[in-house]
Amino acid sequence: MYFLSGWPKRLLCPLESLAEAPCHVQSDPQRTFFAVLAPARLSIWYSRPSVLIVTYKEPAKSSSQFGSYKEAEWRPDSKMIAVSTANGYILFFHITSTRGDKYLYEPVYPKGSPQMKGTPHFKEEQCAPALNLEMKKILDLQSPIMSLQSVLEDLLVATSDGLLHLIHWEGMTNGRKAINLCTVPFSVDLQSSRVGSFLGFADVHIRDMEYCATLDGFAVVFNDGKVGFITPVSSRFTAEQLHGVWPQDVVDGTCVAVNNKYRLMAFGCASGSVQVYTIDNTTGAMLLSHKLELTAKQYPDIWNKTGAVKLVRWSPDNSVVIVTWEYGGLSLWSVFGAQLICTLGGDFAYRSDGTKKDPLKINSMSWGAEGYHLWVISGFGSQNTEIESDPNSIGKQPGILLFQFIKSVLTVNPCMSNQEQVLLQGEDRLYLNCGEASQTQNPRSCSAHSEHKPSQEKNSFADGGLESQGLSTLLGHRHWHVVQISSTYLESNWPIRFSAIDKLGQNIAVVGKFGFAHYSLLTKKWKLFGNITQEQNMIVTGGLAWWNDFIVLACYNINDRQEELRVYLRTSNLDNAFAHVTKAQAETLLLSVFRDMVIVFRADCSICLYSIERKSDGPNTTAGIQVLQEVSMSRYIPHPFLVVSVTLTSVSTENGITLKMPQQARDAESIMLNLAGQLIMMQRDRSGPQIREKDSNPNQRKLLPFCPPVVLAQSVENVWTTCRANKQKRHLLEALWLSCGGAGMKVWLPLFPRDHRKPHSFLSQRIMLPFHINIYPLAVLFEDALVLGAVNDTLLYDSLYTRNSAREQLEVLFPFCVVERTSQIYLHHILRQLLVRNLGEQALLLAQSCSTLPYFPHVLELMLHEVLEEEATSREPIPDPLLPTVAKFITEFPLFLQTVVHCARKTEYALWNYLFAAVGNPKDLFEECLMAQDLDTAASYLIILQNMEVPAVSRQHATLLFNTALEQGKWDLCRHMIRFLKAIGSGESETPPSTPTAQEPSSSGGFEFFRNRSISLSQSAENVPASKFSLQKTLSMPSGPSGKRWSKDSDCAENMYIDMMLWRHARRLLEEVRLKDLGCFAAQLGFELISWLCKERTRAARVDNFVIALKRLHRDFLWPLPIIPVSSISSPFKNGKFRTVGEQLLKSQSADPFLNLEIDAGVSNVQRSRSWLSNIGPAHHEIDTASSHGPQMQDAFLSPLSNKGDECSIGSATDLTESSSMVDGDWTVVDENFSTLSLTQSELEHISMELASKGPHKSQVQLRYLLHIFLEAGCLDWCIVIGLILRESSVINQILVIIQSSEVDGEMLQNIKTGLHAVDRWASTDCPGYKPFLNVIKPQLQKLNEITEEQVQPEAFQPITVGKTPEQTSPRAEESRGSLGHGSIPQSEVGGSSMVSRKEEDTAGAEEEESFQDGTLDCSVS
Repeated sequence: MYFLSGWPKRLLCPLESLAEAPCHVQSDPQRTFFAVLAPARLSIWYSRPSVLIVTYKEPAKSSSQFGSYKEAEWRPDSKMIAVSTANGYILFFHITSTRGDKYLYEPVYPKGSPQMKGTPHFKEEQCAPALNLEMKKILDLQSPIMSLQSVLEDLLVATSDGLLHLIHWEGMTNGRKAINLCTVPFSVDLQSSRVGSFLGFADVHIRDMEYCATLDGFAVVFNDGKVGFITPVSSRFTAEQLHGVWPQDVVDGTCVAVNNKYRLMAFGCASGSVQVYTIDNTTGAMLLSHKLELTAKQYPDIWNKTGAVKLVRWSPDNSVVIVTWEYGGLSLWSVFGAQLICTLGGDFAYRSDGTKKDPLKINSMSWGAEGYHLWVISGFGSQNTEIESDPNSIGKQPGILLFQFIKSVLTVNPCMSNQEQVLLQGEDRLYLNCGEASQTQNPRSCSAHSEHKPSQEKNSFADGGLESQGLSTLLGHRHWHVVQISSTYLESNWPIRFSAIDKLGQNIAVVGKFGFAHYSLLTKKWKLFGNITQEQNMIVTGGLAWWNDFIVLACYNINDRQEELRVYLRTSNLDNAFAHVTKAQAETLLLSVFRDMVIVFRADCSICLYSIERKSDGPNTTAGIQVLQEVSMSRYIPHPFLVVSVTLTSVSTENGITLKMPQQARDAESIMLNLAGQLIMMQRDRSGPQIREKDSNPNQRKLLPFCPPVVLAQSVENVWTTCRANKQKRHLLEALWLSCGGAGMKVWLPLFPRDHRKPHSFLSQRIMLPFHINIYPLAVLFEDALVLGAVNDTLLYDSLYTRNSAREQLEVLFPFCVVERTSQIYLHHILRQLLVRNLGEQALLLAQSCSTLPYFPHVLELMLHEVLEEEATSREPIPDPLLPTVAKFITEFPLFLQTVVHCARKTEYALWNYLFAAVGNPKDLFEECLMAQDLDTAASYLIILQNMEVPAVSRQHATLLFNTALEQGKWDLCRHMIRFLKAIGSGESETPPSTPTAQEPSSSGGFEFFRNRSISLSQSAENVPASKFSLQKTLSMPSGPSGKRWSKDSDCAENMYIDMMLWRHARRLLEEVRLKDLGCFAAQLGFELISWLCKERTRAARVDNFVIALKRLHRDFLWPLPIIPVSSISSPFKNGKFRTVGEQLLKSQSADPFLNLEIDAGVSNVQRSRSWLSNIGPAHHEIDTASSHGPQMQDAFLSPLSNKGDECSIGSATDLTESSSMVDGDWTVVDENFSTLSLTQSELEHISMELASKGPHKSQVQLRYLLHIFLEAGCLDWCIVIGLILRESSVINQILVIIQSSEVDGEMLQNIKTGLHAVDRWASTDCPGYKPFLNVIKPQLQKLNEITEEQVQPEAFQPITVGKTPEQTSPRAEESRGSLGHGSIPQSEVGGSSMVSRKEEDTAGAEEEESFQDGTLDCSVS
């Protein structure tokens, strides 16, 4: 409602001595002038600008006679002030303006400025007038005056001798006798037989009182703490005609303030609380409405130490009340008790270093115009001594503080409640919650704000998947869109009284003292009246509203002295010539728009309905307005000022199903009237005969009369309803939302029978459900089940000031206040309320309609959590627990398993048994997750099992989950499971693993190759050491969470258990020829592939069937089977037909991976270790070609790269480091040199052509990587298979070199030989594309046959080297990577000259056969 803004301002009073410090402030009825009293002076201040105009100083002689000034009261016309003094005198001052056009302050404009030359009322509006104060009359009442109150034409004075004086403003008593309170009869209510129980004490007098015009009486506080309400029974004000009522339970009253609009009396009490009473209409008794009190929960250290309530003040629009206490502090509450601000906690009460501040003590306060300012006179009480000693300290000088507020539009223009925007108005700016129009792609067709067009919405705001209408704009970010109100308009029309925003949130209109102006968020321009006299001739009385492109407002025409209803078109110039004007009978107090109808509430208590339609008369578009119906409400409304809001809605007590004509149900407008907090509904009366259209004039549809009103709810502050329809979300759109202050919110929800069955007659068709929310609601998003609001936030700046110099600056004493946007979901409250009332079927319908909302899972979780917390921690047994019902309800949704486990993990362990007793055994739930393949949720259940069951059970379940995760390739989860299993085994189970709540998008499987061979099980590149400072260490202690596995307790049985599972999985993958999965598995989990393959060389790592293996690899790596070009192989590029085949294939699969390569240079700065492996390897030097022709092409392409030498051995093994840091879930190669390449168009064509017979580039990198791994492990049969698929004779050559120069198992040679024969046979029959390649390598096959027969076994190469190096650093060889696989061992450590010679041989051999395109391709992508 109201929010503090910025720092308070200080108005410095010119003090000659401390005795003249101000002590009381009182604003005049128009809140333009403020009377400020000091003990012996009266000053008049102007409100804008806030300047001192005139001071009257009492001479010392008369000052000692009168005593010090106490209170001031203004005459209703602001021409006179009455001041009471300590010794019982009342002084009457006249305020006269000095002669002529003299002003104290005037705005000065530069010469020739057109501003304000011919503005009527210009001087009165703009300038601070020069006034004179003159004491006219002195009245002596002979006893101290307790309270002054201006009542209509008289002044009512209460004195300490128990008398009430009624004095005329001219200072005469008119012969009327003072009334003695002892003679006024008091009773509990007006009907009571105990009339006449007088107060009965001689010394009772009134301590504070205030007149309430709408109740026609006085709220009074007596000196003994009793409170009451005195009302004249007839119009004459004499002792016999007065009667009092009093509540019996208040005995510590200190002060009172009345709210005329809501007919409330707020009595401050000595206990620190404020009790708010209202008068019962029927009996006249005083009823307690609500209390305003601080709770121990919110303010534990201060709530009962505030002292008595000192002052209570209602705001000018009666929507908030401000309360201050004896010991200081300030709090702001809405009408029915929602707390908005309190300065006794948080940054108001504590400095940034945690020390406590003295709370601000307030002696007097008064609201400024429209509630934008609060004038406060601060009292520093006991601190006065400090002031004298330190006159320079500004902070301690008593002065006038101005607190600045911004407020919600709903306080003054309640017709805004059918909108979904939050709009706040300050004195010179507006705050909007809808995002700027420019945030969407196309500002002109900005449909992002069009809440009721969800289809358009999705196109313009497809950013975060919040598909429901306007959510992204209305929630957007936490900042406001601030619109500065046009200074030209403000200059002569301050303060802003009303504002309104249109449905799309693109146009705003504001109303000041005269006229109005509007602003477009798209063009960022204000539109003002061209003719200033037209603007100054109209006063808007009843608010304003938008209808499509039109502004509808009710105003008073000053020249014609006529009430009018006007409609202006936004797009035309702001001029009365373009307005449609309708005359009205009486002053309009409220105005609202519903569909194509305008509803108006007038000062004669009548409601008038108008129809509004667009008319195009030639060039000008206007809107036509016609009266539809008038309804008199004077029987039900005691005073027109009491009506807070009036709206037309489609809400009715009947559902469309029960009516004969469903069409009528949609048009069934009912009037909602908020009468002083009572919500009254009047529906159309359908009981009479339905009038047929043809009887009456066809163009004037006869509207049904309204039924007598029904009261729907009490203590209502705001009402929200919408006229949109949505079949899916009927519950939410046809509901009525109420904000009820401290009691939270209420929703009047329709209940629908299922499947259009006939409803039971005894079932109500609507139900009122109350629920609490933590924010003050300012708007309701109907389809999104959200409440939007705003909240005050504070920022401390005291650390900027040093302690001594500026300890008491305002910036130090007060935090800087800002207003933040908030929102809250409420669906869980409503579902819970329905379940409590056994309306589970309705709850289910409502929940299903909202199940697509992005936060729906959170809603279910919140509901479960709240019910669990309440019931499990309750001290008394609960007769009818709700938890089983809620659990059963949640099982209806697929999110059941997640909801339960998330709720459990967010509640303490002590409540788990209670929860699982209701929802089911966690073991069963775990198994359900596994069956549903929801592994992440199963992992969460594992943690619960670990805490609730013995280790053996959780280990058994963890193994199940681990195996399933391996099978599905959920690598993240696998890593967590390894950690978890180790934790269980080694007694680390106190730290349960953090299971991911959702599978990360990147963990879909794949490797990424870093330059450094360390295993990083974490997901970031930060863990890769940036230098090769200690390669031994890198090897033995891999970084990331899995490091423990290789270093700490590596002999632990638990590790063996995990390894067994990993080995078993690897064996299965190899047996099923799933090499791609094996590569992923090894890279992701840091599996020791090379050392394991060494052991399994003759067992699992054998290739049993070369043909099946070849086919599988083609399929898994998306590698096309080779085709024979029609032409001779010797001239592949000159032949046109070959080119077309290539192009076709290129389209199908190869072009895309090549052109859309994802390069990630994030880790490429990792330094490479130079090892003997740097230059071997599958990419740069062993590139195959279907024919051995074409080396002549190679030089042109490879020359830029060969210059770089070692730096650019792109595909070398060192680059291809296994790691789990994934980019896009596939295997990628990282290199920063990519940017240096440049290819011409023709070169690209050649490359893409050759590519057609290859698979995707990624597959190529992966296959080369696997080739390297198998080569290291000595699994030569697999190397042959990969060599075949890559169709690279160099690979086959290299293997033969190895076979010749080393000791190779005879069985393996035999296997390779038979395998190749099988492939040859298969190629002849099924796949002739392989024949050319097999012919190319025929000489090698011959050699192989010879070797198998001779079995040459040189001593140089020993495969056992693979496992040797790690043994120096790690206790278990198979636990650590094969050193050759790491490629991070310096050359000096590698023994055996044959290694080096092999490198040279390969390099030479490969360069002869390199095809032109592969080298370039690898360089470009790697």
